[in-house]
Amino acid sequence: MSGGQASTQITPMPKLTATKKPQSIVGLDIETGSIAATEVRANGSRAISKTAIAPLDPGVVNEGEVLDSEALSQALRGLFGRNKLGKDVRLGIANQRVVVRTMQLPLIEDEKEIDTAVRFRAQDQIPMPLDQAVLDHKVISRGNGDGGEKMMEVLAVAARRDMVISLLEALRKAGLRPMGIDLSAFGMIRALDTAPVLPVEGEEGQIRTTTLYCSLGDITNLAVARGGECLFTRVAPFGMESIAQRVAERDGRPMEEARDSLLDVGLEEPLDSFDGDESAEATREALEEGASKLVDGLRLSLDFYGAQEGASAIEHVVLCGPGTSVPGLPERIQVGLGLGIEVMAPVALQGVDEEDAARLTVSYGLAIGD
Repeated sequence: MSGGQASTQITPMPKLTATKKPQSIVGLDIETGSIAATEVRANGSRAISKTAIAPLDPGVVNEGEVLDSEALSQALRGLFGRNKLGKDVRLGIANQRVVVRTMQLPLIEDEKEIDTAVRFRAQDQIPMPLDQAVLDHKVISRGNGDGGEKMMEVLAVAARRDMVISLLEALRKAGLRPMGIDLSAFGMIRALDTAPVLPVEGEEGQIRTTTLYCSLGDITNLAVARGGECLFTRVAPFGMESIAQRVAERDGRPMEEARDSLLDVGLEEPLDSFDGDESAEATREALEEGASKLVDGLRLSLDFYGAQEGASAIEHVVLCGPGTSVPGLPERIQVGLGLGIEVMAPVALQGVDEEDAARLTVSYGLAIGD
């Protein structure tokens, strides 16, 4: 599948890149309940050589942040050793300690001056102390403003430095070599960007549609992109892990069983088809509540995006991630949003089990980054 180049990368620490070009890159997506890894040969190919998924014990990672560095390192070491994955990795991050903002600035050609202007504007637009953050930016468009003045649109990304350092330390303790750190949202866009190209009426040239991408994972990761370039992204802590946690608490079941029950019960089959199974009823109730909460969160994010200056209308909605494997959940979200949606996984993952492909989507997008 062709992907866009939404490849702004946060490089928070020196010496992230190895001295020689790696033979392969492993995209690494770490969530609360599992780790997903996808290896791609570093020769310009997007062909997948290996994939691996492993569960994570409770209390190791929560909402994208490391709680137990030693346990995470052990889990990574085991995953990479069992599956003979390469050691060079590109890590995705997705949590509420990352802030993304789109800025409208006068056109500047000199990169150092752009960096200065972004940092100055970020003091007002990014709600975290910049001396405790890693700040990166990318110019995503240039054009004329309403008054005819030359303008540019810049995507700025800030991440808390301590959060980044804790992730890097866990990787290095596991014997891995971090080649770069990227937003998981950017990996999602790269993996799935197939938005149609449309002709511009009365003009020469073409435009790309504006697409909403949403990964329904342990958290909910949302991004709006046009032409493969991210315009907006937001992470909501509520996701499939929150729903599974509710089931586990009600039934006194282990989390792994609770996660499986979401797939077994779903939202499609009539509840009476489960013959009065109280566990199924509890799962269905948690899913009903969870679906409503997911829709509310997506609406809130869309409203926030729509309030931004120059926000373009969303024409295409793509869902991915483990939540898309829950029967009836994508359809429930479609009804709740009032927008047509498409459930997708990368073409490169065809032939992989459907549930695994859903979990591997983001790690694939990270692996094929610049």
